[in-house]
Amino acid sequence: MEMITSRTNPLCTHFRKLASSRAYREETGEFLCDSPKLLREAALWNAPVRTVLCTEGADVSRAPEGCRLVRVSESVMRAVSPMETPQGVVFSCASPRHDPPETLAPDGRYLLLDGVQDPGNVGTMLRTADAFGWTVFLLPGCADVESPKTVRAAMGVHFRRAVYRDTLDHAAALMRAAGLPLYAAALREDTADVRSVDLSRCAVIIGSEGRGVSPAALALCARTIRIPMSETCESLNAAAAAAVVLWEGARNDGRPAEEHRAPG
Repeated sequence: MEMITSRTNPLCTHFRKLASSRAYREETGEFLCDSPKLLREAALWNAPVRTVLCTEGADVSRAPEGCRLVRVSESVMRAVSPMETPQGVVFSCASPRHDPPETLAPDGRYLLLDGVQDPGNVGTMLRTADAFGWTVFLLPGCADVESPKTVRAAMGVHFRRAVYRDTLDHAAALMRAAGLPLYAAALREDTADVRSVDLSRCAVIIGSEGRGVSPAALALCARTIRIPMSETCESLNAAAAAAVVLWEGARNDGRPAEEHRAPG
């Protein structure tokens, strides 16, 4: 195994830039992951891991065959890892394509993120969508899907699920072509309790943490949905709101809306 002890080594510089620069990630076609757990996930799903940096004693037994393995000192690991407390393993992985497909499944369920800027929220939504079988579209203004914070929060979704980047108009056109109703989690005159809406096949837009769903996105929606809450609570965190909607879709999968209409 190779050994690096200098923080100024070109490979270390490369890893630091992968951690800090979206433009550099897009230029090189790589993104950075950290922790032995993510390395195991990458190996499980045959992700294209390129280079693994590890400290003495770190578990890299599941590193994919053919990737470059490099041992580094603790000080170098602290310099290249995006975590405050490194776990002894960081690695680079080839970026998948995020271009949207030409057509969508007419029985699919899609979550559209509209300007969600917090990478932890984006990663959490990716993980939740994966759990409940929804596909995610990232609209303009969202946090980078391959930032280290997003990757960490998604817990391996990057290795097993397609995530699409798209414009609002094109994504809405794809939904229309597939005959999928487009909803938004927002308040409007036509707002319905999420428990009364058939989410067995649809697309739902979740807006940013601060301003919610944009007016342009709202204008394209067939209706809006709301999550019933106590009067003392004004709103939910974007990731929490998405989790409720996604769970409601999975819980009532295939059942007519009338069968699970909210009381009153």
